[in-house]
Amino acid sequence: MFLIDITAVRPLQNRALELTFADGLKGIVNLNQIVRQYTGVFAPLLDDDFFRQVSLNRELGTIVWPNGADICPDVLYSYASGKPVMINGQRVLN
Repeated sequence: MFLIDITAVRPLQNRALELTFADGLKGIVNLNQIVRQYTGVFAPLLDDDFFRQVSLNRELGTIVWPNGADICPDVLYSYASGKPVMINGQRVLN
């Protein structure tokens, strides 16, 4: 696990996000790689206007939308950096 907070977010076209992390890493993550089905709390993210309402929650160290949808910063870091998430020596993501 990385345990690295997100410090800045900027929405881009086609459900992509430009993210900056506390360690200085900057990267672009396409949410379509992470959210396989836009259902439930993620369904509103299909609306471009709603998607652009993404903001940074400094307390959580990750991004959020007005309806409470959020994504684990470790998952976002993994996609932005290309490094796998490892737990107990096992690859669990990327």
